[in-house]
Amino acid sequence: MRGRRSTGYRGSPMSAYWSKVVHSLTPYVPGEQPKLANLIKLNTNESPYGPSRMVLDALRAEVGDTLRLYPDPGSDKLRAAIAKRHGLTPDQVFVGNGSDEVLAHVFLGLLKHDSPLLFPDITYSFYPVYCGLYGIDFVPVPLNAAFEIDVTDYLRPNGGIIFPNPNAPTGQQVLLSEIERLLKANKDTVVVIDEAYVDFGGVSCVPLIKQYPQLLVTHTLSKSRALAGLRVGYATGNAELIEGLNRVKDSFNSYPLDHFAQAGAAAAMEDNAYFDAMCQKVIASKTKLVADLQALGFEVLPSAANFIFARFPGRDGADIAARLRERSIIVRHFRNPPRISPFMRITIGTDEQCAGLVEALREIV
Repeated sequence: MRGRRSTGYRGSPMSAYWSKVVHSLTPYVPGEQPKLANLIKLNTNESPYGPSRMVLDALRAEVGDTLRLYPDPGSDKLRAAIAKRHGLTPDQVFVGNGSDEVLAHVFLGLLKHDSPLLFPDITYSFYPVYCGLYGIDFVPVPLNAAFEIDVTDYLRPNGGIIFPNPNAPTGQQVLLSEIERLLKANKDTVVVIDEAYVDFGGVSCVPLIKQYPQLLVTHTLSKSRALAGLRVGYATGNAELIEGLNRVKDSFNSYPLDHFAQAGAAAAMEDNAYFDAMCQKVIASKTKLVADLQALGFEVLPSAANFIFARFPGRDGADIAARLRERSIIVRHFRNPPRISPFMRITIGTDEQCAGLVEALREIV
């Protein structure tokens, strides 16, 4: 099946001023940010813990007269910190206003070709939105019966390949050996691995960049670095791929990251001790939550992310999510595609939040 996002939507009379592409767009729907009292918020995969003290100190240091000046358009200090973390050089690093902006530039700069783009049929729902925005043909590749990405299904002609690893919303990961098998067989187009959640039990494929010039790996600081409110993402890859992204960026916005974002993100990349400790806390909480839910009778897919994908046999996922909401507990439910409608995606919170969720589910099911 070849896909193109199009609804033929016609709004108010003022929409006559819209361009043709706007009429055809089906925008991405972000996770809800509710304003409820005593809320247990487990729906948007944010960190349950705040950023490190180094980050907060760096942000405070930016308050001053220099805010009248434009930020560094190259984000040199930040790119150097990222490069050091991954054993790369700064010219192998691209940064943007959240990984969504980075991905937007990737779709336009590296994935718009005559042949269709390949990505999973159940995955990050922004991918088909970018395709609609930029007029990119795509082919959704079905997950297998176990809701896994099977690399064999991608060994076909394409204009590029992209998938998250771990995948979203399932949380399941593709082994590094399988990604390398894909890269060996797919040398003529770019392979993008979106590692937004890799720090919570996955294995990064960034080391493969040195061997495979067609590989681009994207990251976000919104999850494991606890900076969702600062909006910083990055890509790592061959210097020529990065140069392509810079050409798109400088044709769109030469200053995507402000003073605060650059300073805070650089500090976050440098505070490895805090990063490692927070990731391990989330992983430990995830392990306990999975065991508790399985004891209640839930089926939970294996997860290498900071969330789990769970269903209760014979019960509607939307109904359970609604009943949790009545108790001020918010999780994410996807009605489409129907194959995953029984599931709920549950962000890993603090141990106290997870305990509150389990107690509520014990009452509901």
